[in-house]
Amino acid sequence: MYLKKKKKPRNEVKLNKLLVVVALFLFAIMIGRVFQLSLSEEVDGTNLQALASRRTTQTDVIQAQRGTIYTTEGEVLAQNVSSYKLIAYLSPSRTTDENNPQHVVDKDKTAELLAPILGISKEEILRYLNKEGLYQTEFGSAGKGLTELTKEQIEALNLPGLDFEESFKRYYPKGDFLSYVLGYAKEETTTNEEGEEETTITGEMGLEKYYDSTLKGEDGYTTYQKDLQGYKIAGTKEISEEAVDGKDIYLTINNNIQFFVEQALDEAEANYEYEWFTIMIADAKTGAILAAANSPSFDPNVRNITNYLDINVALPYEPGSTMKIFTYMAAMENGVYNGAETYHSGTFTTTDGTVIGDWNRAGWGDITFDRGFALSSNVGVINLIDRYMNASMLRSYFKKLGFGKKTGIELPNEAEGELDFKYETEIFNAGFGQGITTTPIQNIQALTSLTNNGVMLKPYLVDKIVDPDTGEVIYQGERTEVDTVASETTVNKIKDLMWETVNGIGNTGAGYRLDGYNLIGKTGTAQIADESGGGYLTGASDIISSFAGIYPKDDPDVIIYASVKRPAGGNQKVIWQAIKDIVLNISKYYGEDPTEQQVAELTNYTLDSYVNKKTDQSKSDLESKGLAVQVFGSGDKIISQYPYAKETVTTGDTIFLITNDPNKLVPDVTGLSSKQAEALLKLLGLSVTTEGTGYVTGQSIAKDTPITEGMAITLTLSPKF
Repeated sequence: MYLKKKKKPRNEVKLNKLLVVVALFLFAIMIGRVFQLSLSEEVDGTNLQALASRRTTQTDVIQAQRGTIYTTEGEVLAQNVSSYKLIAYLSPSRTTDENNPQHVVDKDKTAELLAPILGISKEEILRYLNKEGLYQTEFGSAGKGLTELTKEQIEALNLPGLDFEESFKRYYPKGDFLSYVLGYAKEETTTNEEGEEETTITGEMGLEKYYDSTLKGEDGYTTYQKDLQGYKIAGTKEISEEAVDGKDIYLTINNNIQFFVEQALDEAEANYEYEWFTIMIADAKTGAILAAANSPSFDPNVRNITNYLDINVALPYEPGSTMKIFTYMAAMENGVYNGAETYHSGTFTTTDGTVIGDWNRAGWGDITFDRGFALSSNVGVINLIDRYMNASMLRSYFKKLGFGKKTGIELPNEAEGELDFKYETEIFNAGFGQGITTTPIQNIQALTSLTNNGVMLKPYLVDKIVDPDTGEVIYQGERTEVDTVASETTVNKIKDLMWETVNGIGNTGAGYRLDGYNLIGKTGTAQIADESGGGYLTGASDIISSFAGIYPKDDPDVIIYASVKRPAGGNQKVIWQAIKDIVLNISKYYGEDPTEQQVAELTNYTLDSYVNKKTDQSKSDLESKGLAVQVFGSGDKIISQYPYAKETVTTGDTIFLITNDPNKLVPDVTGLSSKQAEALLKLLGLSVTTEGTGYVTGQSIAKDTPITEGMAITLTLSPKF
């Protein structure tokens, strides 16, 4: 008998073939991914080399300083100043020495002391300081943009845990001064890839926008290798590029003349109502812009802006009768003007039946074209065009003067205006400045031809651009001749007509007359187009009144162009007073004021009484003093006069003398001011009522009607166009 051996059990663990396949597949994917990562520059939209570089490389921006803008005398108009953001450290981990805490220890005290300086409540500050889990906190908009003075006030509190981050902001030290020319530059804060805030200053309006790249300069940088704590690794390579600061810009703006303009507009805004008022002044001999301003205006530091368009360059409008200067020039340059030739004023009927009238629709009878200019007669312009000119001739000359295209002034958004006229009525309207649009800067450019013997100059605003680091002048502004657009004969004739307009008797520019100052100019009053129903608005205020002036007439210093939109009730005094104030100040500035003796000898008289004196003798005496005289009746003795005895009158004023003739006739008082007309008619025994304001454009009783006892007359009044 023997024992049978037991067999050892075999290992029968069975491998799942599917599991093996899956494992091999996953392993292959992992190997493939490793190869992909090692061979590819970018994975899932991420540049691996850049990612690695950012973790070990630090680039610090060296910010370029924005250039400064100056007046021609070197006064600062726009500059960069330091700006600060307040930070409060909340984490106690910052403090390693209890005797020198580096975080906010007493939040209540900190809030109480900061509140009056930041201009927010203690409770609001505590809301920032009591935020949980923060290493540091800021204080919203109240803690940003702090000035150096505010920073010093906070530092003087000696509160632990407060710190400041410095940046720069654009500052305009004169506030609301030359605002539309300067515009403004705005600070913008962005966050870079490292989570750090970066502030840039970008021009968004005016010169700041137009010269943004010139003023901005180019930022520099420093690139270096850093460790995990963010510190530079010693001995590693550093790459640096220095910042190139922005260039400084010196304007042609004269600080004093700009002040005169700003002051006049401030006075106008305080005393009158209007939609807008704009004034521009240029050097008569170079075309350099000496002053430019709009009302209402704004402070670039606050940016309380109601209108983002600079009216002087970017808002074309119908200029009205100032355009008659250039229509008359066109006639003269085309050899078709005869100033002594006459036409019948009042109204003109076109071939299609349209009736176009003078501002005094009754007219002045048959008058010369020279007289029509001084009276601002639309019908005079129409007759010139109808008899001797055409659309092509007029348009060609307007374009030669620069209308219908940009002047190239150094400001953004300059408009071209429109010279769109084709049909008869449109051509006539264009001749007196309706139905076409221009800008003040275009008018300034065209007017330079009258101060340079027919040579038109390009207006410019920048005197020079300077590199602040080297002092090198990299651009120099200068007088630039555009074209010869008129002969000396034409220029002299137009200047004579402009002198008569302002200084002659009863003419449309009489409100601008300054005795002894030799200001010349042309008025304009354009109706405002009715954008909803076509045609023009008819309200007394629905006008744009303008003045194109040169001072003085001989050897001029300045060119002036001003416009006011919708003066309340059509009141012209708002623009008269502003221009006269500016001219008086400019005259003093240039040292050209006439002496009191010269003015007195030239213009001022205390009127004697001529009542009961002989008519012929009285008339002769008054005319010998340069006064105009109108005698009513054929009597040999004076029974009344206007102005009255002892009143002050000026050379060129009109004196009315009423004689003892019992058979008096109703005079033609159209064109007289309401004050003059009422005084005269009352002296003649009439009862007077008026409708409207301004100057007489119509009367209810025809001239030469015999005056009877108790006769009443109604006068229709309107502003002069």
